[in-house]
Amino acid sequence: MNATATTSRRVARTFRGQPTSDGAGVKLTRVIGQRDLDMLDPFLLLDEFRSDQAGDYLAGFPNHPHRGFETVTYMLAGRMRHGDNQGNSGLLTSGSVQWMTAGRGIVHSEMPEQENGLMAGFQLWVNLPAKDKMSAPRYQDIAPERIPVVDAADGVRVRVIAGRYGETTGPVSGIAIDPLYLDVELAPGARMAATIPSGHSAFAYVYEGAADLGPAETAQRIARGEIAVLDRIGEELLVTAGDAPTRLILVAGRPLNEPVARYGPFVMNTPEQIVEAIRDYQSGKF
Repeated sequence: MNATATTSRRVARTFRGQPTSDGAGVKLTRVIGQRDLDMLDPFLLLDEFRSDQAGDYLAGFPNHPHRGFETVTYMLAGRMRHGDNQGNSGLLTSGSVQWMTAGRGIVHSEMPEQENGLMAGFQLWVNLPAKDKMSAPRYQDIAPERIPVVDAADGVRVRVIAGRYGETTGPVSGIAIDPLYLDVELAPGARMAATIPSGHSAFAYVYEGAADLGPAETAQRIARGEIAVLDRIGEELLVTAGDAPTRLILVAGRPLNEPVARYGPFVMNTPEQIVEAIRDYQSGKF
């Protein structure tokens, strides 16, 4: 992680998340999947949910289908009950992660369990390669205590959800895009460097404070609620916190470079496969 030994990635583009609603009216900030940033191969969507008003989220996400991609839910605060049409159920608590591979099809629900208090977290949609789109659905439910926390430097703490940070490996495994998913917490003015696999698409989303990203001579200040899409050149990202405590997620994955056909909760490679997905769902084959 020596900055002199590798090339640091630079910020290529920045976007601000857009307010929207989904499910049964849950208020969200849509970061990827909006008009200005439709997708970032292999990432299809990133939503931030964050409210201490129960009316913003209590209606939740009743039964809905998925086919052809993965959903990654990371809870920062609050609790979410999930269940599906295969009889699986579980409770996502603060600090937990669920990496769900929908594969050939699943119908599930995600419902907040509390009536008051803060609900906060992220949901990321990750595309599946064509060869895996009709695979069997599976879950990786990761309890908070299974996510390693690295005190990387003075004022720097990193939760390693997927991929590697230094010598620490996250608990998520067996994912086609070879993902990196870090939750980074920095004290004011703190600095860190994170290795990013060569050639991976990568982004950082700041959800508290502000941070300067990239090498010092070209670093860009990214504020709360902004996503920085990184260029593809380089093997690490340099991060320096501003004058307030800062938190961000750093996510990277191998691009698939395949055609994408999407219609709501179905993501396939051709329009004909979308028609087939709708037909299979309507006939109860999920």
